[in-house]
Amino acid sequence: MLAKENQYCKVRVPTQRYKALKNVWKDHIYRPIYEQMKIDTRMNLRTGTVELKIRPGTPDTSNLLKCQYFVHAFMLGFDVSDAEILLKDDDFYVASFDTKDMWTPSGDHLSRATSGLCFEEGKIKSAIEKATRTKIVAQLENACVHILGADADIIPARDALCHLIFESPAGSFHSRL
Repeated sequence: MLAKENQYCKVRVPTQRYKALKNVWKDHIYRPIYEQMKIDTRMNLRTGTVELKIRPGTPDTSNLLKCQYFVHAFMLGFDVSDAEILLKDDDFYVASFDTKDMWTPSGDHLSRATSGLCFEEGKIKSAIEKATRTKIVAQLENACVHILGADADIIPARDALCHLIFESPAGSFHSRL
């Protein structure tokens, strides 16, 4: 087992998230990690990663994992205020799934399936988030959907998204929620 001082991890920063990270780094990323969780953190511009390391005053080594999940959730596209729940509560996590894993779409079906979350100015996505107490990020470019919430809340949100992807009309899944 590694000594407490030698534990560290890295989180890759996608190029499209550099500007967002720069805007919230000091007040919303660095400060909670360094002051509340007692973890050293830095942005390595050469490798394009956020590096996290346990320092001697860290009360619990699990704080490193919580910070890693927090930074990773922000890199996936969640708001910092939503991702901060990962630092405070152990029951919350991010579940991700790829729409291509459910079925192999052909032609325009893939874009229709993932863009169903964005139609009607996000009303469908907002309805799922409110009913299941989760936060949802859909990445249209790689057909991934990420859900932030507790385990009991993620399952119904994922089921509603699956029904939506398989061309269920928007009104029919409201009754299931």
